[in-house]
Amino acid sequence: MATPTSISTPEEAVARVAYLSSDVIISVQPGLGIDSNFSRHLKSFSRRRAAGIVAHRDRSVPEVRAVRHNADPLLSVFEPLYAGKSVSVTTSSSILLSSVPHLYKLAQYPLVIHASLDSSQYPDYSEITSIRQSGFTFLQSESLIEAQDLALTAHALAAKSGKGVIHFFAPAHSANDQPIAYEDSAIVRKILNWNAGRGLHVPRKGGSTLYADEGQTATIIDTEQAPLATNGDKVGSPDPALDKRIESLSPPNADGSSVGSSRRDSSIDSGLASSVATSVDSATLRPVSSEDIYNIVSNIWALLKTETGRDYSAFEYSGPSNAEHAIFLFGVDPGSFGHVIDAADPSETYAQTGMITARLYRPWIGSCFLDAMPNTIKKIAVLERVQRKTTKWGPVLLDILSILKSGTLASNSPSIVAYQLGFIAPATVKQALRGVLQNLKSSSPIQNLVVGNAVVPSIMDSEYSLDQPKVETAYMKILNQVFGDQLYVANALHSANAGISSKISASPEFGFGSLIARTERRQEFIDQVREAAKSREFVTDSPQSWLSNWSLSANDPSKSNALAPEVIARLSTDGSRLASALLSNKHFFNKESQWLIGSDAWAYDLGNSGVHHVIASGQNVNMLIIESQPFSERAAADATRRKKDIGLYAMNYGNAYVASVAVYSSYTQVLQAMVEADRFDGPSVVVAYLPYNQENDSALTVLQETKKAVDLGYWPLYRWNPRNEESGEANFTLDSERIKNELQEFLRRDNHLSQLARRYPKFAANLSESYGSEVRTLQKRKAKDAYDKLLEGLYGAPMTVLFASDNGNAETLAKRLGNRGKARGLKTTVMAMDDYPLEDASNEENLVLFTSTAGQGEFPQNGRSFWESVKASTDLDLSAVNYSVFALGDSHYWPRKEDKIYYNKPGKDLDARIAVLGGRRLTDIGLGDDQDPDAYQTGYAQWEPQLWKALGVDNVEGLPDEPPPITNEDIKIESNYLRGTIDEGLRDVTTGAISASDQQLTKFHGTYMQDDRDLRDERKAQGLEPAYSFMIRCRLPGGVATPSQWLQMDSISTSFGNETMKLTTRQTFQFHGVVKGKLRSAMRGINKSLMTTIAACGDVNRNVMCSSLPEKSQFHREVHAVSQRISDHLLPSTTAYHEIWLKDEDDKKTQVAGDAIVDNEPLYGPTYLPRKFKITIAIPPHNDTDVYAHDVGLIAIKGQNGHLEGFNVLAGGGMGVTHNNKKTYPRTGSMFGFVPADKVHLACEKIMLVQRDHGDRKNRKHARLKYTMDDMGAEIYKGKVEEILGFDFDHPRSFHFDSNIDTFGWQKDEHGSNHFTFFIENGRVEDTAEFPMKTGLRELAKMHKGEFRLTGNQHLILSNVSNADIATVKDLLAKYKLDNVRFSGLRLSSSACVAFPTCGLAMAESERYLPELITKLEDTLEQNGLGHDSIVMRMTGCPNGCARPWLAEVAFVGKAYGAYNMYLGGGYHGQRLNKLYRSSIQEEEILSIMKPLLKRYALEREEGERFGDFVIRIGMIKPTTEGKTFHDDVAEEESDGE
Repeated sequence: MATPTSISTPEEAVARVAYLSSDVIISVQPGLGIDSNFSRHLKSFSRRRAAGIVAHRDRSVPEVRAVRHNADPLLSVFEPLYAGKSVSVTTSSSILLSSVPHLYKLAQYPLVIHASLDSSQYPDYSEITSIRQSGFTFLQSESLIEAQDLALTAHALAAKSGKGVIHFFAPAHSANDQPIAYEDSAIVRKILNWNAGRGLHVPRKGGSTLYADEGQTATIIDTEQAPLATNGDKVGSPDPALDKRIESLSPPNADGSSVGSSRRDSSIDSGLASSVATSVDSATLRPVSSEDIYNIVSNIWALLKTETGRDYSAFEYSGPSNAEHAIFLFGVDPGSFGHVIDAADPSETYAQTGMITARLYRPWIGSCFLDAMPNTIKKIAVLERVQRKTTKWGPVLLDILSILKSGTLASNSPSIVAYQLGFIAPATVKQALRGVLQNLKSSSPIQNLVVGNAVVPSIMDSEYSLDQPKVETAYMKILNQVFGDQLYVANALHSANAGISSKISASPEFGFGSLIARTERRQEFIDQVREAAKSREFVTDSPQSWLSNWSLSANDPSKSNALAPEVIARLSTDGSRLASALLSNKHFFNKESQWLIGSDAWAYDLGNSGVHHVIASGQNVNMLIIESQPFSERAAADATRRKKDIGLYAMNYGNAYVASVAVYSSYTQVLQAMVEADRFDGPSVVVAYLPYNQENDSALTVLQETKKAVDLGYWPLYRWNPRNEESGEANFTLDSERIKNELQEFLRRDNHLSQLARRYPKFAANLSESYGSEVRTLQKRKAKDAYDKLLEGLYGAPMTVLFASDNGNAETLAKRLGNRGKARGLKTTVMAMDDYPLEDASNEENLVLFTSTAGQGEFPQNGRSFWESVKASTDLDLSAVNYSVFALGDSHYWPRKEDKIYYNKPGKDLDARIAVLGGRRLTDIGLGDDQDPDAYQTGYAQWEPQLWKALGVDNVEGLPDEPPPITNEDIKIESNYLRGTIDEGLRDVTTGAISASDQQLTKFHGTYMQDDRDLRDERKAQGLEPAYSFMIRCRLPGGVATPSQWLQMDSISTSFGNETMKLTTRQTFQFHGVVKGKLRSAMRGINKSLMTTIAACGDVNRNVMCSSLPEKSQFHREVHAVSQRISDHLLPSTTAYHEIWLKDEDDKKTQVAGDAIVDNEPLYGPTYLPRKFKITIAIPPHNDTDVYAHDVGLIAIKGQNGHLEGFNVLAGGGMGVTHNNKKTYPRTGSMFGFVPADKVHLACEKIMLVQRDHGDRKNRKHARLKYTMDDMGAEIYKGKVEEILGFDFDHPRSFHFDSNIDTFGWQKDEHGSNHFTFFIENGRVEDTAEFPMKTGLRELAKMHKGEFRLTGNQHLILSNVSNADIATVKDLLAKYKLDNVRFSGLRLSSSACVAFPTCGLAMAESERYLPELITKLEDTLEQNGLGHDSIVMRMTGCPNGCARPWLAEVAFVGKAYGAYNMYLGGGYHGQRLNKLYRSSIQEEEILSIMKPLLKRYALEREEGERFGDFVIRIGMIKPTTEGKTFHDDVAEEESDGE
């Protein structure tokens, strides 16, 4: 069957051959996210896992490694070459010159470099000729079919000679070639002929160096006979399966051949370089010579001719056999010249001219050149294209002269005439040939005549043009923010540098030279100004004094820049010739902040010399160098790809300011470092971390990688000023907690480390730690050995219990089983799977394993490493081990049949794998199912007795009673009114955590202990505890704060938190990342602002919400006062908060522990409430607080006099749900009736007290008021409230809601005051390079005289701005981009909870992902005219409902990482619950549902119809009429089977 002809470019032909012929392909690309003309094909093969021929030796597919072209790419070839692998490189020729130090060494290894020449229409062959003496073999192809054949030749030649081969070609020369057939895999095998070839060199053993000469020399074995394999030779046993996989290189519909393969059993072969399988007689090892190269390549070409009919030789001659004149072409398309010569009229000057080209450019074999051309040739025109000419005579001319002017031909050789080729358009080839031949045939030809246009056409750009990656613009934006017009980047990309390539102008050397020249020109300008200040040539008198003042401060940035506008203004109005002359260089009046910007390419050895030059100069130059290697790739990174630590290098030099920064870790520190660098008089180096895999990576990816690197000390944040000691300050300032070993050694050398530990005692332990996987291994071993020693003296059989647990259930069961085993006389050990040294497993007698199910059928985090090791192990013998597995999962969690495999998948996989490794089952696997009547306990109750029976301890008498598990109710009643051991825990510096019981109690104090889940795995791998920190939530009734309170909150977030503030869906401030040591200070800072955190969390009444209502300020004040009254009335009375957080350290009167202090809680009692209790107030027509979603919802009713009359009272709302547990559901509040304003706080109290006394205190999932009301009945509950209230609820007053979203932009109230509502996406207040929001709001707070109102939708209102201040406010809004509310209606109506990385309950991303999802929908919105339509979309990372997703028109609730349940049909006014539409869907399916649905909504909606109503009307979803029907009639039924 004919092979399809579909290769149309030489890069594709070469990529295919390289993939088949290599173990590893180094794909050099313009950027990691930007394909080269090779890489797009290589990636396609790799994605399909297409098989190679060479890589198949190890039953694997070739590995494609992408490397940026400016990151010293040839460093990447050493490691696989040293490992004995077949390596090839696909690249533009632009990397070759800068790689010369590597090339001389690599020439002695079988490396193949495929280089396409830059500037497609005008290739620069000087990049080839400049490296011709590097020791590589050079092959040149000049057509599409030649690219395929010579690529194959290159690989076979490298393998058989052991020497490096560079195959180069100009893609433009084959641009008009017809497409060619795919390579024949049988021919490829035969040419490569691995079994018979010399094979690869011996893999290196021991150390190796990159630049020193290691003495490596390619060698060959001399023998007497060396026949090459021909058609009749057997190449190996057929492998049809491999052929089928090789076909996957082609598109699925392409036909492929099925031929035999040649398996190579060893990477080392002692046979002759070009023999098949011959007996070796009198073998001698010697270096490979030029003759050997020629013989090998000739044999390859002979075999290629036999197979394909295509003939190749070292030099190709075409033309008459009796020609007297010939042209030798190098650097130009021979096809275009050949066609013209062949079609020439006999009278043409160039008719009957021969043409010579080189296929084998190096080694340059003179005898082959002479053999190729007729002996009738008298004159040869040498036409070579070398753009960057460095000598008078071209390199090819010198090569030819070396042949013709030596030996016997010296006196009778053809005459040689040199020509320099410029750009020759196809239409001018004839004209060019005429000029060449006329000059050649003349009696006195002109040497070095230029033929063609010497000017390169502007369209001829390199494929690898430099461009700044998108993600790296963050630092440039910060520089612009800080320095504005004073910023000057000397090596800025795309600057106009006449005659200088972008690669050169972007280098540190060029930039430094440019800055020196600019500095000198400014000094000359200063001298001119000083002279001008004495001059009488000005028309007016004012310039002289201003110029004199300026010249005195010219080198002081603050003074000179302040004077510059005034000086320029005086000169502009003067009008004299001298003034005009000075104004022609007016930019020099400003003292610029001068910078060089570089990437981590400057940190490689080849690029470091320029950095060294800048530092060594001592000049006042600032360098910003951006490091982009992700932390997660640091260990996998090739050890030979060495970068210098530029920060450490500069610090060692001693004369430079140095800072290490990371914008995604500390924006504030970046600003500080840049300002300090600019002020430092001398070289400054700011090394900036911005990790990415591809240049278009999302901000979330960069953030996660940055956090890992900073947290674990891989990228420490610090600032170093060597002159600080002159003023008695420390040179080194640490801005993060950990430093890496190299920096540690530098500091220790000069005693800085001990000083640092004294200055930062809380960091002392971290500063002395060493990191590495061996730490974790050692910890495992010590823990296990210590426990084994404890058990030595005990009797009974041993039982080791291992667990992997996410939410604690599997851990609880494991520990309980361990205790029960001890009671039965067993010697039990219980630990997490990842804490267990796996090498001990084969020595265990009885092994019991518990695992829950995480994510998409994955192991929990503390069992993943254990499972990966067990799964990958091939030598773990468990034949002597008895084992049993108990798995915990939810059979309904994955409703689709195709997803049922995820139910208890970790346990099932573990059970099967241990059996494969020889383990003997004690019992069948136990399966705990959350859908059973007692959840997982049902299955466990059946499994545990079977285990005891199998162990022979089932009939043990006198077993002790087990103590009941400790519940939250126990913790509260034993806490002495919320004291517990919180104070002791805060003082414990050995851990960042507090005890489990105190974690429950601190919630009542307004703080949760969390850990950074982005860092869990990495910290565990380093043997560190999780990155514990605390979230603090303020109590802010009604969400109203003063400007001074805002400033205090801003300061607390910067000083004690993670530099951001979260505006919550409950109208208050929330801080994240507060470490334990800063917790008290943060609490005191909040208290100083006359705010508190007491009862912001916990089983109490939490923050009371109130509509923001900017347009009715008087009415808002009246309603807000009620929210404050309710909040104060229901506040807990315990004094524990004041004792623990606010009293001074020296206060001896406080006794926290024991019974010395006895508090009284008149409302709550010692056990407080069964669960949290939430109250909100809505002011119609705005339901911006979701009044139906809370335990108590109050709807403000305005009286006829325009003032507050009272409230309609709703009770029993609540949002928390557990996935797939139909006993849990959201509920909207039930209407109780109307209560006057002066009694509403009492009504709230009594509703709460009935819940206190009747709520479920045994099952916290059933403890909220909504369940109490449904169990009791709403009317009965209402009656109990009225009974203790002393009066009945009145009939509810009429009201109407329009929406539950905010109104953005400017509004005026009834008094004429102004209010501006900001869009704060998902409530996150932070500074970024693109948007300095936090700074802008801080500046507003400094001048604002009104108030800040936080909304229930996580936004912010600047309230009560006077008309006198509005212009100033608007200027600040514009300066900091805070006035932008021009977003899609969907984005403006969206809301998300925090979720990852800090929320311990999160199952999926929320705040960090929802903006990305909306972005992917906004094109569809615009296309369908919905760009400004409000659609309420909410997202949460778990089903607890913090962002109140169940009321949204469309909601996404996290179920696993990247997977969400989708809900539709919520009411736009927040009055109706939504319902499940799809379960466990990922982004692709979300978009496939939403995009057509939005289009349908645009086309089919009725006038004024909201999205939630629309999806119900068209039958997509059924309405949820009450909470108890939330799980009924869902669009996607959940199956009962597995």
